[in-house]
Amino acid sequence: MKRWISACLAALAVFSLVSCGSREDPKNLVQQDTEETRVVNLFSPMEKTDPNAENVARTAADLTVAMAEERLGVRVDYWTYTAEDYQDKTYDEVALDRARSNMDDLYLLNPDVVLALGSEGRLMDLSGLDNAKNLREIIRVANTVDGKLVAIPQEVVAYGLFLNTDLFKKYDLSLPETPEEFLECCRVFQVNGIETPIGANRWWLETFALAIAYADLYNGGNTEAEIAALNSGAARYSDYMRPGFEFLKTLIDRGYVDAEKALVSEAIEAEGPDFLAGKTPIVMAYWGAANTETAYGKTDFKMQVIGFPSSRGQMPVMPMTGWAVGAQSEHAEDAMRVMDVILSDEALQLFSETNRVISPSKNVKVDCVPALQPLNDRIEEGVYVLGSNAGMNVEQWGNTCLIVRELLAGATVDECMAAFDKLQDEALNS
Repeated sequence: MKRWISACLAALAVFSLVSCGSREDPKNLVQQDTEETRVVNLFSPMEKTDPNAENVARTAADLTVAMAEERLGVRVDYWTYTAEDYQDKTYDEVALDRARSNMDDLYLLNPDVVLALGSEGRLMDLSGLDNAKNLREIIRVANTVDGKLVAIPQEVVAYGLFLNTDLFKKYDLSLPETPEEFLECCRVFQVNGIETPIGANRWWLETFALAIAYADLYNGGNTEAEIAALNSGAARYSDYMRPGFEFLKTLIDRGYVDAEKALVSEAIEAEGPDFLAGKTPIVMAYWGAANTETAYGKTDFKMQVIGFPSSRGQMPVMPMTGWAVGAQSEHAEDAMRVMDVILSDEALQLFSETNRVISPSKNVKVDCVPALQPLNDRIEEGVYVLGSNAGMNVEQWGNTCLIVRELLAGATVDECMAAFDKLQDEALNS
């Protein structure tokens, strides 16, 4: 996907990105004498090669960076990396290489990279920033590695199911709460001629598995003890993940998901056209995709975004991308100052109002669009699953994504569980 989406990455999630880094045209930066200007290098998938392109997410970040440039008298230079298809290097791979080589000062990182670099001691501890005191507790939990807060996002990314509710209404279907109800909806759609009810890609099917796996862990009142058992080996990640992978296998076997297509499809670019055309009733995406016309923010049908089916009902899944500062970066001190400005309540209010997203600051509130209200209600109730948690000794978001791909490629559920067991054993022995 060739536009920056602060989340997710993760999803960007968590996207695969490729092409070379490029500097912003100097005319678009704060003009100061080169010899006197302090420079901070920033690496992200913003794709700032065209400063006049319409991109709400990028614009919001730019506004906060500009605020930091003005206040601190620094210049932030952008380095970017974009991709063509699934065969190219991922953004994560490039970010790891650059951070390990101290090539930049500020990085926008996906959760698996946050954990990897944090564990290697390559990221600064951000807990001492003045504005860190304003963070929601969920941010600290998800981005603390070895007792250090190593990354902070400008938004809390939430994933959900995007539904064409006109089609649900047409076939007298209630919006699903549980895995069983979801399967029944898919069956009815297929019986009525919608051959593949779920539009999927190679990145985000993991959200189903995570919601089913950890609904009780994060909402049963025993979270710390259960994570401690996983980290000690007393409990197995595979036991948590098995029901979610069995559910995905059922979706594949019944043809509700086209596994072959999903395995090589980029996020939104593959499933988006059919969803917008009213041919596919269900896709999965991040919160911000409901806000911008470049994704699903403008549909010809009524759309609602709900949580993923679980034993505890509709379940939002929340991975954490984050801004981080390289511990050995050339301009670490100035980068830390930039971080403190862009994470101030003033900057985050500007960012959140521009993007209409959930802020990492407990002091910043923004109304969401009507389509997102069901997802937002669950989050405000404190009902959600963390898609990434640096307190777990096996990284969840990236690893689950990769193992889901094995399932899409034909692996059995048992083989996928063996992959989780291997990861856990390696973590226990490291």
